[in-house]
Parts: sequence; C-alpha cells; structure tokens
Amino acid sequence: MIERQVVETDILIIGGGTAGCMAAVEAKEQFPEYKVTILEKAHIDRSGCLAGGMNAINAYLNKGETPESFVRYVRSDSCGLIREDLVKSMSELFEYCVKKVEKWGLPILSDENGEYTARGRWNIKINGESLKPILSRAARSAGAKVYNWLVVTNLLKEGDRITGAVGFSLRNGKFYVVHAKAVLIATGGAAGLYRPNNAGDASHKTWYSPYNAGAGYAMGIRAGAEMTSYEMRYVALRTKDAIAPTGTIALGVGAPQVNAKGERFMVTRYKDIGGDGAPTPYRAHGPIQEIKAGRGPVYLDTRGIGPEKVADLKKAYLDMYPSQVLYWLANDIDPDKEPVEVQTTEPYIVGGHCQAGYWVDQGRRTTLKGLYAAGDVAGGAPFKFVSGCWAEGVLAARTMGEDLKKMETVQARDDQIDLEEQRAFNPFRNHEERKHGIQAAELEARLQKVMEQYAGGASTYYEMNEEMLTVARKKLSSLPAETEALVADDLHQLMKAHEVIDRVDVAQVLVEHLAYRKETRWPTYHTRTDYPERDDINWLKFVNSVRDPESGKIEMITRPYEQLVSGDRYKP
Repeated sequence: MIERQVVETDILIIGGGTAGCMAAVEAKEQFPEYKVTILEKAHIDRSGCLAGGMNAINAYLNKGETPESFVRYVRSDSCGLIREDLVKSMSELFEYCVKKVEKWGLPILSDENGEYTARGRWNIKINGESLKPILSRAARSAGAKVYNWLVVTNLLKEGDRITGAVGFSLRNGKFYVVHAKAVLIATGGAAGLYRPNNAGDASHKTWYSPYNAGAGYAMGIRAGAEMTSYEMRYVALRTKDAIAPTGTIALGVGAPQVNAKGERFMVTRYKDIGGDGAPTPYRAHGPIQEIKAGRGPVYLDTRGIGPEKVADLKKAYLDMYPSQVLYWLANDIDPDKEPVEVQTTEPYIVGGHCQAGYWVDQGRRTTLKGLYAAGDVAGGAPFKFVSGCWAEGVLAARTMGEDLKKMETVQARDDQIDLEEQRAFNPFRNHEERKHGIQAAELEARLQKVMEQYAGGASTYYEMNEEMLTVARKKLSSLPAETEALVADDLHQLMKAHEVIDRVDVAQVLVEHLAYRKETRWPTYHTRTDYPERDDINWLKFVNSVRDPESGKIEMITRPYEQLVSGDRYKP
C-alpha cells in the first residue's frame, strides 16, 4: 500500500530554479495572504541550470539601451520571428529583478563610477558562483514551503481547469497529491532528446542541465496545452570536451572564430549577415559548415591576449564552469599560446535561449485555466537567460495573485488521482510482476538514436528532410506503448523511467514541429535540406501544436506574427 500525502496550497510552483524561486518571492511579497508551495526534483539550493553558478547576467539594459532597442535586437538575432510583446514585457523588469537579487547578496561588478561593468551590449559581469543558494534562501525566507526531492509526474485537471499536480518523493516513496488554485510550471527545458556530445561516464558533460528532462513540457502536452516554436531548437557553440560557454571568451576578450587554416570564416563567408556579429544560429551554423567542408577543427583565437586576460578568463570560469580551468591545467593548455577549440552541442529544447515552450499571454497564462509558465519552459521569448527568467517569474506571480481573487476552488476527482497514482508507480509493479522489462536507459538510448539519425542530430550536421522526419515519426510512434513496459526497482530508477516517458512525449511533438515548418529560418537549429531558404512570405508566423488528451493526436496550427511593441497582448 502506497502512502499518500495531501498538500493544500494557493499557488503551486513546479520547479525551484531561476524562475521558480523569483516567482515564489514575488508572490509572497505581493500577496502575503496566499500559501506558496514549491516542488523541486532535486534540492533547491543547487538545482537546475544555475547549480554551478554564473559569471554574467546576459540580458540587461546597459546605458543607452531601452526595452524597444532590446526587442529590435532580439528580433534580429532570432531571424525575424519573436513574440515582441513577451520580449518587451520581460525586458522592462530586468533592472527590477537584478537590483532585487543584488540586495539579496549577489556580487555585481562595478566600475569606478559605480556603474555595472558591461560585457558587450547586453551583459553585466557578476561573481555568481553562489547565485542559486542566494535565490533559494530568498524563496524560503519569503515564506514559501519547499518540498525537495519530489518528482512531479503529472498535472491534475478537472474539465478545462488545472487543479494541482501529483508526484512521488525520492526519499520516502510517498505519493504526493497537491491541490492548488494556480499552478506555475517553471521546470526548465529538455536535454537528453539527442545523443550527448560525450559518451559513457561523460554523457552528462553537456551544456544544458542533463536533469532537465522536459517534464514541464510533457505534463502540459499531455493535458492539452498549446505549445509553440519547438522547431527552434538550441544548438550551443561551446569549448571542446569541457562544453563551457564560449561567450566568456568571445565577449570577454574579443576572440574571433577561426578555422584550421587560420581564416576568420565568419567575416569572409558570412559577412552578408554580420560576420562575427551574425545572429546566434549562424554562429553555430558557420563552424559546422567549415567542418563539413574539411576546414576543421574550429577555434576561438585567443593567441596573444596576454597573461592578464588569461587570468581574467580563468577567474570568470571559476564562477560558473571550473571544469574549463581544470581542463586547461590537466592538458597543459595556455590560451595565450594556442587557440581554444570549440564544438557544437547536441540540440536542446529550451525557451530561454530560443523560444520553444508554452504559448502564453503577457501575464504568462497558458491556454489552460489555472496554469502559468515562466522561464525556459515558456515559449515565444528568446534571449531570456537568467534575468529574463526572473522577469517571467515576477510577471507570472503577479498574474496568479490577481487571478486568485476571482478564482473558484476546484479539485480533481478521487478516481483521477487513483489513476495518476497507478501511472506513477507502474514501473514498480512491472518489476514485481515480470522481473524483466525495459530499463529506462535502454529506452532512452533508442529514443536518442532515432532523434540523432532522423531528426537532425549532430552526426547528420543537424540537417533533415521530409523523408528523414517521416522515418523519425514512424519509429517514435512505437515508443509510447513501450513505456508501459518500463521497470524500476528503486525510487531513483522510477525517476529515470518518468524522465524517459517525458522525453518521448516531447520528442514526438518536436518532430511534428520540425516537419511542419517548411523553410530554414534558423540554420543548424532547424536546417531543412529540402527547404533551404528562409521564407518570410509564407512562414513569418508561429508554428504551434496541441495534443488531444484522449486520443494523443497532435494537431498543428499556426499563429500570425504581430509586431506588438506597443503593449497590446496576444490572447491565447
């Protein structure tokens, strides 16, 4: 008999990361009368994308910039297609959020005049190794109730209203039923859909948090929420093997990309789209084309920057990616004497660097009543990074607080909760009944092979066509049934089983998006060899999807692009 624990709350936040912590603080500060509860799969002090820290706030309005100039930049960097209303509304809160976190104890570097130290046009430098503990401490101090080590397996839904969520504890195995008036998804994006750069014991040496398995996307997909822009995947350009961010080098010391011949290929071959300042997708696409043409490896040319700048680079990486410094030391590499080799990563689905996620309005309401989204899981607004996720957490918290004033209490039926409990622990029962079945790692490997070979993985230079995607769709169609045979003999394996279930659901939606957009707007992120050109006439619009909760059929729809800098909002 599985023990249940029932929790009653006003606001439920699923995910205690960047956006979730900020949303909890804002909700308690603005609406102290409401109960706020956070469910976190790991431990809130060191979970999610900020677990290792950061060395910069990558989205900030430095002197002379405005929300309007930021929108123009993000639109250009995203090849002409963004939700301008969402990008503008989050940029208006950058300063509010950054100042708030600075008061909590985040060290932000300043010049002799007291101005934040800029790194490029939109960045400011920080010493952010302890950024995540700072945020988690603020959330707890504000009065949010935190449940760590709790795996959320699904949302609860009554009619068209989300009424809470269910999951299990990784520590005691209890089944948790959380009834809530408003639910915020803040779980981050999805890694692990494709084969990782490094194999075996190094498979978790990825750019994006490998523990972000797309759960927040998947539970919304299963509930019938409208999703957007999954086809704008993110392929990061990172240092070879260590997979550390390259912006620390490119922006920090102005190192250009060069190929094995020493050519600044972005300037010579991509000058028509801005050279080294080309839109972000091209900064991954350019190196891939050089390697494909036999001119690799590709590097960031740090030669001659001098010992002082090398020391600055090492200090910066110690704030967020110490493994890069250890890699240089272990391999006797001096960036002043030799260039830093770079590589592209496997594709990720993320709404912070790109714009895959829930279709939301300016208040970050999804298309399901009572459900909100913020951070990497919210769609339409790329270039969020840390400060944009904070801003969306603030916006969602304010919206939920106001909505609660006129929201009736609705709870899921007992029979639905019973079915969710059965679903959550099915891999346990499979193990007890069969002793043999499909291990989570086995099914994950099959999923990654399909995505790698037929849905634009690194081994195919991220390219795809209709025929490849048709094969991917066919092969993926058999995986949901196979998830029914997953087995688990402990709570950790039960978590891994649900991670692969979520990844399968996300992958199926992703393939439909990749197939539906018949153009190449974001090279490498979404390269269609059968539709190699950008087509603004036919495809300057959003590709969205809704999966029917009963049949599982995925319906593809489009939403028009509107330049909403004025403050008008989309209505889902």
